[in-house]
Amino acid sequence: MSEPQTRSVQQLMDLSGRTALVTGGSRGLGLQMAQALGEAGARLVISSRKANELEEAAEQLRAAGIDVTPLAVDLADEDAVMGLADRALEVLGRVDILVNNAGASWGAPAEDYPLEGWDKVMTLNVRNLFLLTREIGRRSMIPNGGGRVVNVASNAALGGNRDFMQAVGYNTSKGAVVTFTRALAAEWGAYNITVNAIGPGVFPSKMSRYLTDRHGVEALAARVPLNRVGDEEDLKGTVLLFASDAGKHITGQFLVVDGGASAMIAG
Repeated sequence: MSEPQTRSVQQLMDLSGRTALVTGGSRGLGLQMAQALGEAGARLVISSRKANELEEAAEQLRAAGIDVTPLAVDLADEDAVMGLADRALEVLGRVDILVNNAGASWGAPAEDYPLEGWDKVMTLNVRNLFLLTREIGRRSMIPNGGGRVVNVASNAALGGNRDFMQAVGYNTSKGAVVTFTRALAAEWGAYNITVNAIGPGVFPSKMSRYLTDRHGVEALAARVPLNRVGDEEDLKGTVLLFASDAGKHITGQFLVVDGGASAMIAG
């Protein structure tokens, strides 16, 4: 009896013939991850709230030879979440990889934190993330015998901040995403579905603009052992690992990508 043939690293990371839905895929971290999955061969649906930004992102991906369909959706709305699940399955036929990247932040001291801000981040970052994952899981991944869920949390899930960033709702929501990731991984492993989370640190983006404007990029980089903030390549390898067969025995994990910032002890 012959030994089973092992695949090369390139073969393990090849996503040819697979499909992926990336939320918040029009810019920043979402576009970076969509680019990685598309370059590895996946057919994509990307979603975001603003149609013009989404179409620009789609054109950028198509110029790189990537098969992509943009769908403008406001994922703060429950009906829109269900509609995205419908349309993504209609376009792709099945969703093998779900990257939950869409999210919101709200900054304020805890004693002044408005309920409006709390509800906004909890709805988009936790409630509707769960809803989309549930729908894709039960309507595509479970019936088709497997899949990959990649949730984008944050290194803010590990604790709080005092002077640097006051965003108790955001930090709490990202902590919930990590626990959701682990709980779902435990349940859905039986269906050959892996569920993992990425915890980015500071990356230049629209969401982090408040921090970069307030503190400056150089000051933020000085808080990081690698002495820099994230760039346009730093999430590509991580998302490809979690989305491909290279990570087929990894589930329930939270991988922080922050240049070592979370490894430091506050002094």
